[in-house]
Amino acid sequence: MKLLVTGGAGFIGSTYVRRRLAERPDDEIVVLDKLTYAGRRENLAAAPESQIELVEADIADREAVARAIDGCGAVVNFAAESHVDRSIAEPDAFIQTDVFGTFVLLEAARDAGIRHLQISTDEVYGSIEEGSFTESSPIEPSSPYSASKAGGDLLVGAFQRTYGADALIVRASNNYGPFQHPEKLIPLMVLNAMAGDRLPVYGDGMQVRNWLFTEDFASAIDVVLERGEAGEVYNVGGPEELPNIEVVRRILELTGRDESLIDHVTDRLGHDRRYSLSAERTEGLGWRAQVHFDEGIERTVAWYRDNRDWWEPIRSGEYREYYERQYGTKLGS
Repeated sequence: MKLLVTGGAGFIGSTYVRRRLAERPDDEIVVLDKLTYAGRRENLAAAPESQIELVEADIADREAVARAIDGCGAVVNFAAESHVDRSIAEPDAFIQTDVFGTFVLLEAARDAGIRHLQISTDEVYGSIEEGSFTESSPIEPSSPYSASKAGGDLLVGAFQRTYGADALIVRASNNYGPFQHPEKLIPLMVLNAMAGDRLPVYGDGMQVRNWLFTEDFASAIDVVLERGEAGEVYNVGGPEELPNIEVVRRILELTGRDESLIDHVTDRLGHDRRYSLSAERTEGLGWRAQVHFDEGIERTVAWYRDNRDWWEPIRSGEYREYYERQYGTKLGS
């Protein structure tokens, strides 16, 4: 199959591309990516060049999307502005990409008569005190990011019901693993701990997340792409729930640092307290998570320790200015 994978140079998208091509050496993938700060050519370096065409473009560009989709058998849409903190400061970029960009892709996929798989997030459901969200749970987004993702999801459903489009959604819990940009919780804490910098923890750190190793999510995406039904939503929750402070403590153990580096900072605006997804429907298609958190976090810390050439350019660039604006303090060396 020839696939169009949008956002395929980002964290989760590149994981999916590398895994798909390793398992299916006859496939071809057109990666359409805007190559913003979070999308990097380096993320695709390990994938076979002969099987990838990288197109630097915006999913909101109708002409670029029309050219990229030509000859493809399906679209997997990872492209999104995805960091909650940045969405609070600059929500307009999120609406443009996550809502209008999704609309452009849906139109192109409908014109081509091919499947559109929308990659979404548990954050569209909002926070849950007990139990787990199912696919029939109402969506109640709390941040501009989650609202923009919810808007894209609603368009997917509307295109399926109105036009009969072959479109469906997969929603994941918090992904982690190699190649994740340092603005996100786990790589932020790993790299700060390695450098001996303070570890900024929002509020009391008791926000609970459902942690999913990115390789496991990549495998779920293929299962849903091939076996899922048009118009349906499929949740992919990780095997463990942990509060952020426990994740931070585990990272400190793995990096040989102590808890004196923890710095509790003012909580994020509108910060959801707990996410939890039931993966029962996706498991019914034959998927199971393979990597538990203890193994996944060890593999993740080891990857960042062994791949300084990947993250050092990020940590020395615009990211340092972002970090100072966000946390009111400077990074060390």
